[in-house]
Amino acid sequence: MHSPTATHCPYCALQCGMNLRPAAAGPGVTVAERPDFPVNRGALCGKGRTAPALLSSRVRLTEPLIRAHATGQLEPATWEEALDAIAEGLTLTRRSHGPDAVGVFGGGGLTNEKAYALGKFARVALGTSQIDYNGRFCMSSAAAAHQRAFGLDRGLPFPLADVPRTGCVILVGSNLAETMPPALRYLTELKENGGTLIVVDPRRTKTAEQADLHLAPRPGTDLALALGLLHLVVAEGRTDEEFIAARTAGWPEARAAAMAHWPELVERITGVPVPKLREAVRMFCAPEAAMVLTARGPEQQSKGTDTVGAWINLCLATGRAGRPLSGYGCLTGQGNGQGGREHGQKADQLPGYRKLTDPAARAHVAGVWGVDPDSLPGPGRSAYELLDALGGEVKALLLMGSNPVVSAPRAAHVEERLRSLDFLAVADVVLSETAALADVVLPVTQWAEETGTTTNLEGRVLLRRQALTPPPGVRSDLSVLHGLASRLGVAKGFPEDPEEVFEELRRASAGGPADYSGIDYARIAEEDGVFWPCPEGGTGTPRLFLDRFATEDGRARFVPVAHRDADEVPDAEYPLLLTTGRVVAQYQSGAQTRRVEELNAAAPGAFVELHPRLAERIGAVEGGPLEVVSRRGRAVAPARITDAIRADTVFMPFHWPGEGRANSLTNPALDPVSRMPEFKVCAVRVRPA
Repeated sequence: MHSPTATHCPYCALQCGMNLRPAAAGPGVTVAERPDFPVNRGALCGKGRTAPALLSSRVRLTEPLIRAHATGQLEPATWEEALDAIAEGLTLTRRSHGPDAVGVFGGGGLTNEKAYALGKFARVALGTSQIDYNGRFCMSSAAAAHQRAFGLDRGLPFPLADVPRTGCVILVGSNLAETMPPALRYLTELKENGGTLIVVDPRRTKTAEQADLHLAPRPGTDLALALGLLHLVVAEGRTDEEFIAARTAGWPEARAAAMAHWPELVERITGVPVPKLREAVRMFCAPEAAMVLTARGPEQQSKGTDTVGAWINLCLATGRAGRPLSGYGCLTGQGNGQGGREHGQKADQLPGYRKLTDPAARAHVAGVWGVDPDSLPGPGRSAYELLDALGGEVKALLLMGSNPVVSAPRAAHVEERLRSLDFLAVADVVLSETAALADVVLPVTQWAEETGTTTNLEGRVLLRRQALTPPPGVRSDLSVLHGLASRLGVAKGFPEDPEEVFEELRRASAGGPADYSGIDYARIAEEDGVFWPCPEGGTGTPRLFLDRFATEDGRARFVPVAHRDADEVPDAEYPLLLTTGRVVAQYQSGAQTRRVEELNAAAPGAFVELHPRLAERIGAVEGGPLEVVSRRGRAVAPARITDAIRADTVFMPFHWPGEGRANSLTNPALDPVSRMPEFKVCAVRVRPA
């Protein structure tokens, strides 16, 4: 009997620990609990338990595919033919139109090693500035707000283990019960310890049902809600003046901005009654310590950075930041959404969370890479802007680990842009809706078939270990980049061994905000993960900002913000609001989970959630097909009638392609700072189909 392989789930940013054991009969592995891992303590959701189903050759790619000129169909090819075809397609585009005519699009599920190598490949082997990744759709607004206020972006500045020990948690726009089920225990333990939970969500989700107080604002008004709470904190004399004076800057301007949002005005904007606003302030300010945790709800808006900033201001004004068991944190979504943006696959960043525009950062990384700093291109387009430019200024695209045909806003337009490319190459585990459009498709290894690191939502760097040999005909993403780089004339610098890549990443990140130089594979294994920043010889940093913030003077920055409407508001033609989200049995674009029988049985397709009053008004019946139309497109899905949603709002999950594709409707209006699209609110009309 083989000993189990200790590793981590391939899905969300909890990166739950699990053990993989050889299957009792036949090839493959089975999942067993790993109770010693501190984040999930053995608990797994249905997605984690069924993850080995993805390893089956019945549901995944096992040979390269090239689109035949004669038939227009994807047909099997050898690896040499496929890599030659990609190298030729990228080279012809660069030669004819320049390096920036080639784009690279990555994913928040790629390991740190892959994200690092992909960013290096774009800038060194291709010489293009046009690289970004789907993590821009995940938590870029929170990242931008973190940087503005604290000088550093790490999703949670404290371990999850601190959450049950605080006095009150305000959870904004997160449905943990369905998106990260093993994390719900932290909120349950919070209440068992005498703490209180406030949930902000336009729907009465399974998470909201656990709350001591549920605030249900109109979608797109979270910014006004946070400002209204801060107004009441000031008016009721609940500010921590000593903390403000000692550890912050910019309070007078932020206070003045908040005082323009009096409770009755905020009630009119949000629909949240004034007594509930006052109760929320009382609950948040009563205990010694408290936290605000946000997720995609307030972040995926055209004012997401300011919205998160308003919640941070609330923490700072009440002294609930930079202290034990207090602070603001963001719940990262994708498996490596944190690490994925730290090491260079984001349009404006170099490894170690360095800025691409910083001469010292460019010099350091160029030194590690052995290239001239002046050869590194500058910042490129953000994710949606890159997708929007396809077929125009960007004529060829290499895409790894993302499925924008389903996951991008204004998805029908993005699909049309992908189809208009001169050349598209996709590396993926499965034939996703995006891969099906490609000229060349490469079958790559996945979580249990490879070793590599990820960084979870706490900033804990973890080690996924290889548990079984990949099927014949499948190679790793690192092998793909190695093969392409050598064909593009870069013979060295793209090793296939993940530990060798990580050793280079350590050097490239050294001295940067996200310093991994003191972390290695052996140490991660020994300590169940290491919190960054961890410089050479360091102990790791589970809790940030206890002594000083990461700004030049060590003070946190208040940022004055004011409410503004969403890019679209309801009108006579589109009188309702659409908000989107996830269900417990599916994940992201569903490219993987929709191939697992047990998960599909639990969540077989899209639906439209609406209030009984709205259903009666438009003549909708439970299970009957509903047509939802926005300025960008149309979707049709069965009605799900419930009083758990506001009467002016409908909800759709975004995991499915085709007629039920929620992102056919969503608005690509971008936050001016983070370039995050406004997934969470757009104007629609609804009628029985």
